[in-house]
Amino acid sequence: MNEQQLKIRAWKIGCSIGGVLIALIAVLVIKELVSISHLGDSAPVNTINVSGTGDAYAIPNVATFAFTVSDTEKAVADAQTKATTEANSALAVVRAAGVASVDIQTEDYSISPQYEYQNAVCPSPSVYNSSVSSGSVSGGVAMPTIAPTPISPVYCPPNKQTLTGYEVSETISVKLRDLTKAGSLLASLGSAGVSNLTGPSFTVDNPDSVQAQARSIAIADAQSKADALAKELGVRIVRVTSFNDDNNGIVYPMMAMAANMSAGSSAAAAPEVPAGQQKVTDNVSITYEIQ
Repeated sequence: MNEQQLKIRAWKIGCSIGGVLIALIAVLVIKELVSISHLGDSAPVNTINVSGTGDAYAIPNVATFAFTVSDTEKAVADAQTKATTEANSALAVVRAAGVASVDIQTEDYSISPQYEYQNAVCPSPSVYNSSVSSGSVSGGVAMPTIAPTPISPVYCPPNKQTLTGYEVSETISVKLRDLTKAGSLLASLGSAGVSNLTGPSFTVDNPDSVQAQARSIAIADAQSKADALAKELGVRIVRVTSFNDDNNGIVYPMMAMAANMSAGSSAAAAPEVPAGQQKVTDNVSITYEIQ
């Protein structure tokens, strides 16, 4: 075999190897393109969704109520002085019951002018001018006729507004944490000259802990429903894929009594103020992956 034949043979072998390499590269490229076309795709996941409800009960340990002192005098300073004296007297009663300063808050302080309205007197619209004209004949004598003629429309002066004084009022809210003193404190405030006393409303000092209890019960309720449903469907629960807590802090007062009182006598009896209990409800929704 001469040199020329060797070159031709080498060229053919090279072309064969090159063709194989090109074909291999083409296969790899096509495979990569196919995988890229499916990038982000995932196999469908089967799920079930269940909801759960939990109720937790708590005995209130805080009573909140408010009272108002109000006085009216001709001068603002006099009304303020009188209202301040009465407010301080009521606050002394509150503090004597052991209420801390952080649990006492002024909700409103107002000064309002007081007016007296007097209706103006309008002239009577029945007043007429009289004109004389000839009338009937009686016994040969002509009798004059008086014809009433209404006057022009009367003018009514405006109503009169007179300033009579000023009313000063202050509204204070109180949180009582020793509920055994609620009745006696309400009675004492009623005897302290307050003009309005409203409440109490009962709450729990740490509502988050009660809400957490309700949520745990709701989750357990949802889990129980999911287990029962998976058993009926003949599937297995894999994991939780989503969770939603409809935490609106729903509080249902139960057996709580509110009192509305006005100022009473110094011998007012202390009312019974049962706090009852409160129900806190939590609702959850859970989605589970199943196989």
